[in-house]
This record gives sequence, C-alpha cells and structure tokens, in this order.
Amino acid sequence: MARPAYKSARKDGTGNKKDAAGRQRQKAGTRAPKPGADAKREIQSQPTEVPARKHWSGKRLPETTGLVLRTQPDRDYTLVDCGNGRKLERYGDLLIDRPEGQAIWQRVLTDSDWQKADAIFTGDTDEEGAGRWRFPKRKLDETWRLEFDELPYLGRFTSFRHVGVFPEQAAHWHALQNAIRNGRSDLRVLNLFGYTGLASLVAARAGARVTHVDASKKAIGWAKENQALAGLSDTSIRWICEDAVRFCQREVRRGNTYDIILLDPPAYGRGPKGEVWQLFDHLPHMLDLVRQLQSDTPVMTVLTSYAIRASSFALHEIMQEVFAGLDGKIESGELVLECENGERSLSTSMFSRFLSPECQL
Repeated sequence: MARPAYKSARKDGTGNKKDAAGRQRQKAGTRAPKPGADAKREIQSQPTEVPARKHWSGKRLPETTGLVLRTQPDRDYTLVDCGNGRKLERYGDLLIDRPEGQAIWQRVLTDSDWQKADAIFTGDTDEEGAGRWRFPKRKLDETWRLEFDELPYLGRFTSFRHVGVFPEQAAHWHALQNAIRNGRSDLRVLNLFGYTGLASLVAARAGARVTHVDASKKAIGWAKENQALAGLSDTSIRWICEDAVRFCQREVRRGNTYDIILLDPPAYGRGPKGEVWQLFDHLPHMLDLVRQLQSDTPVMTVLTSYAIRASSFALHEIMQEVFAGLDGKIESGELVLECENGERSLSTSMFSRFLSPECQL
C-alpha cells in the first residue's frame, strides 16, 4: 500500500545491500573507492530539478474532509492488538509482531498473547531502518501465500519490516474494483509507485487495462510473481521499471491518458538512475503531470501518503488546486485499521482522491 528490498527501497534511496556493505568496508579501513566514485555518487545524488508549476483554473470542487476509511478484521488480515510502539497482526495463518510508531498507547492483550507470535521483527525500529526477523516457534519460509478478496498473492519477510502488502489499502482496492466493474468498459489504469502489484491485479481482474510503474526491479519481480500466482498472466498489465516522474513526463509528451490513476509515493526515494524524490518538493509537479494524464472523462485519482509530518488537509488542498474545474469531487482523510478486540483504531496513512460523478463505489 518500494522500500528496501521492495517498497522501502524507494524511501531510503538504495534498494540494495551494496551501500551498507560499502559503509562497513570504509569503517573497517579496507580498500577505498576507485578515483571518481565519490564524485559520481555526488552527481547522482543531486536533487532532481523541479519544473515551474502549472496554473490550473476553475471552480473549487465539492469536498469532504476528515473522511475515515476503515479496514475491518477478516480471515485474510486482522489487526489483533497494538500499543507500546508495536502491532500484532494476523496475515492468513501467521501471527506477526512488528514496530508501529503511532501506537503510543498501552496494549490491551497480555504479554502471553503477544508471545504467541510466529514472527517478530527486531532491530532498528525506524520506518526505514534495517533489522531482522526472529521466528520463536519454527523457522518459516521467506514467502507465504495470502489472499485479498480471493485474490492470492505472496507475503514476504523483508529486512525492512514490510511483508509486501499494506492492508489498510483494502479500502482503496474495494473502491477501485467497484469503479471498474460499475463503469464503462476498457478503462485504463495507471498505478504509480505500484510496489508488489496488489492494486494492479485488482484492477486487471476487474477488467481494466493497467500500467504499473515502480523504480525497484525487485518490486516488479515480486509483482509478476503475484500475477502468476493469481492466475492473471493473460490479463492486460504493462510492467514498467522506471522513475515515476520521468515516466509521466514522457507519457504527457506522447499524449497518453488514463481514466484511473493511483499514486502511493514515498517520503523520499531515488529512481533507477539516481533520480531524487522528495515528497514536499516533487509532489506538486507530479500532480501537475497527473492532471495532464487525465482522460477526457476521468473516473478516479487516488493519492496516499505514508510517514510524513503533514495533515491530510495538505493533500486535500493541492488536490483541489490541481483538479479545479473538473466535473467531480474531492474526498480526503485517513486510512485506519480496526483492532479485532474493538478497543483501538490505528491510523496508518493519509489520502485524498478525486471522484467523478460516474464513479460508483
């Protein structure tokens, strides 16, 4: 809903183990980099130039703010408990204990309940910090089978606490699926920062033609694994491994358009060629491009943001600016996971979305 190995890689800007290994070699005093390597890295790390903003005219759209989209526990995913900076989740048959910085309250369940976990993430508790998984009962395989609405996909224990799915995105997936099934035929969907492909598979299964873009080769590979597991290899999905901004710029020049666009950008990241992404610097330009990629009759555009210090009103106001004058409305708020015991609600991210009058959720 890529961060090293996979989604986190887009946030910390590496996505591989070479940088960490290089830092360890430098600390140990081993061989220095080849001449010019530092300069090359410095050039690659320069911030991507931000073009001048476009000016959009038109009336402010009807709006809803403070909307809370809730994901309830079910057989595929359950937030069992959360508190003291951790969350206890059930993914299929596995009980998983991971860090959760926003769970600043106390736990409801007992320590013995938490000790039933099959997998526990330990190490750095920062959102992008590396760590490792501990399996107190038995050694588990790296991957295991999960489902969303009878759509199978692979969970995976990565070194950055993530498991390949952001369950709170289920609210968006249901809306996406309904919009496609209730809409006109042959809708075109663009999934930017697409990660392991759940939204792309949901859209393709519903009958849309999908273009999936992510800067991580590993994430694209994982998404293709999910496509094969789901039996959707014959569906119309274009897999594009590229910097999302560069891809959108080229699509605008080509005159291509999409009916539904999904954006799940990281707070910070780099593209395959060292392109730097800073959300507050580059999101406005990205949304200008997204507006230009709207079809003549756009159905839905959804923006989700994780791990940033901002209000959903920040997303709401820029969506109002960019989509001004279109026929539709803007809804903004938070994605929330409901605890199994009903004692807590855990907010995970903010969102803002444009919905056309024809969009039936």
